[in-house]
Amino acid sequence: MKKEFVLVCTAWTSILGLSASVLAEDLPVKITRELDRVEVRHNGEPTLIQRNQDTKATIRPEYARTSRPCPPSCIQPGTIAPGVETIAEIELIEYIKRASEGDESVLVVDSRTPELMPTGTIPGSVNIPWNTLMEGVDGADAFSVGEILVERFGAKEDGTGYDFSNAKTLVMFCNGPWCRQSPTNLKLLLGMGYPPEKLKWYRGGMQDWEALGFNTVAIKAAGAAR
Repeated sequence: MKKEFVLVCTAWTSILGLSASVLAEDLPVKITRELDRVEVRHNGEPTLIQRNQDTKATIRPEYARTSRPCPPSCIQPGTIAPGVETIAEIELIEYIKRASEGDESVLVVDSRTPELMPTGTIPGSVNIPWNTLMEGVDGADAFSVGEILVERFGAKEDGTGYDFSNAKTLVMFCNGPWCRQSPTNLKLLLGMGYPPEKLKWYRGGMQDWEALGFNTVAIKAAGAAR
């Protein structure tokens, strides 16, 4: 059993492309038994993903709240829609690593609104607020939505709508299992014809990410899509 576990961890190490020097540091709080930290790129700059090394650290009060009013902050199901894969942290890191290494077919999207960006986001993600995809909401219109679909997601206009056959794989998240922002966008994209196999959902969002002690990067709020 122990041997099988090590093999699985080693496989994840290989997938994520970690160097021996990173693994050799042997941090006291690792991501997995064999995985200390991962180097990715955020806005073109090298950035590390790792967990807080203070074993007495606690989650920020913002994410310690247990009882947000429902609605609107109702608990989301484990599967948001047929064919859309719900992923956890290890899978998310794999997608971030792929995008950081130049895989332009993958885009990790923070669906939260810009004013939350200074409090921190997941390294390697881009902020495309959920309301910028909602025509008729907060100034979004068909033209601005179309720009995001084509320029950010890789769709093509086909005269009657959009062709998503060569669109990117989108990995979307927001505040946590109670947040409706990324689920709203995922359902919207499915309604437009986005292939479900190209949509991934990190259900845990920022709450689970921070609860596990992962670091974030704070960025200056700069409008809609960056």
